[in-house]
Amino acid sequence: MTGTAVSHDHAALMDKVYRGQRHIYDFTRKYYLFGRDRLIRELDAAPGMGVLEVGCGTGRNLERIARTWPDVQCHGFDISGEMLKSAGARLGNQARLALGDATRFDSNALFGRSGFDRVVLSYTLSMIPGWQDALDQAAAALAPGGVLNVVDFGDLAGLPSPLRAGLRAWLAKFHVSPRPDLPAVAAQLAEDNGLRFECRRGPLGYYQMVRLTR
Repeated sequence: MTGTAVSHDHAALMDKVYRGQRHIYDFTRKYYLFGRDRLIRELDAAPGMGVLEVGCGTGRNLERIARTWPDVQCHGFDISGEMLKSAGARLGNQARLALGDATRFDSNALFGRSGFDRVVLSYTLSMIPGWQDALDQAAAALAPGGVLNVVDFGDLAGLPSPLRAGLRAWLAKFHVSPRPDLPAVAAQLAEDNGLRFECRRGPLGYYQMVRLTR
């Protein structure tokens, strides 16, 4: 496992949150992190392609990517060393893992690779204070023809008001903030960098999916 400089304050916070939670994370999150498997099914990755997950957590998504798209080269990093313990135990030699900060990572320093064919951000931006920088960095890590796939909480507008308020309060306990302006920020990023932008809304606005193609 390799590493580079990380934001120590945020890393410490994430380690504190997930030191115990990592053991039950996947069991509990399957009930409200919707859209992840849709993203994986639609990844359209060919054998030999390099896939990077930014904020890979326990490695759950990378494990499914490796199973769904055989012979891709999986990479993942996270700011939490605690989460990487789970990812390493889960993935073994199925993926290369590193400790890194999504807002200022260098894929060459982490993995000795300058570009990836597929980059994934799955319920990551809602946990990062400087999430716009993380989105910029993820797009910059794309190889020519590469695709950045994002899934995260939407505006939740289709949920009944009490349920919406309750969900937001629950998420806040884990330092999670939905990013309703994600589509606008991603569209501007695409315009500034000559990328193709696509956005889709999940049922009831619960989640949103953004795709940027180089």
